[in-house]
Amino acid sequence: MSASGYHSLLAVVVIITLSAGCTSLTLGDVSYHNRVLTVHASNSGDPFDGGIQVRIYEIKDLSQRELIVTGIPVSVPKGENAFAIPVELEPGSYKLYIYLTANGERRSAGIKDIVI
Repeated sequence: MSASGYHSLLAVVVIITLSAGCTSLTLGDVSYHNRVLTVHASNSGDPFDGGIQVRIYEIKDLSQRELIVTGIPVSVPKGENAFAIPVELEPGSYKLYIYLTANGERRSAGIKDIVI
């Protein structure tokens, strides 16, 4: 095998090794009902234990004001998931900053708007 062929093969092996076990975690819809915020997420990677944090901002009179920062520990199996976060919100417009973490590292994040 030539040196350039060896380097190409080595590069392919390194790429496959580094990408093995990568998790694709995406946030989906968010809903609020009966004092529970439900966050949907899809995990196409390996299951993991972590946490979900939500920063809730009230949108009123063309400004936003932070109301609540809350979070819960979660187990995230492979596939579609729904996480229930207890929180009490009044009718109004809100912006949610959502973070899914594992081992102190952010695995996924998103910003969602809801109206109650």
